[in-house]
Amino acid sequence: MASTSVSRVVPASPQEAWNLIGGFDALPDWLPYIPESTALEGGRVRRLTNPDGDVIIERLVDFNEAERHYSYAILEAPFPVGGYVSTLRVHTVPGRDDIAEVQWSGRFSPKGATEQEVVDLFNGIYADGLDALHQTLAA
Repeated sequence: MASTSVSRVVPASPQEAWNLIGGFDALPDWLPYIPESTALEGGRVRRLTNPDGDVIIERLVDFNEAERHYSYAILEAPFPVGGYVSTLRVHTVPGRDDIAEVQWSGRFSPKGATEQEVVDLFNGIYADGLDALHQTLAA
């Protein structure tokens, strides 16, 4: 199983960052790659659409409001992986209450691609997503 993780410090308190990203159906609020999200099954599943019209269906598998993180599994996507589980987490930065560290990590098994190709794919998605989050919070 392969994995990757990307972190960024963002210009918001941990609670402000979590308020933006902590809703499982909130990706369109900060992630340009996902302009559309539809909550299903009482909010436990999200149906995402990317700008190319590809559909991604994900299930929430863990949510912790107090610790500011959630994990989800991909049920359907145009990505060359199986067994994908990802976590989005907000960390405090010691001694600072005006910034937060946001970490996006995932583990998965490549299917039809090399491990490095899939790690590079998700590393890019996570990095671009966290850069977009930074821009949204800085605006």
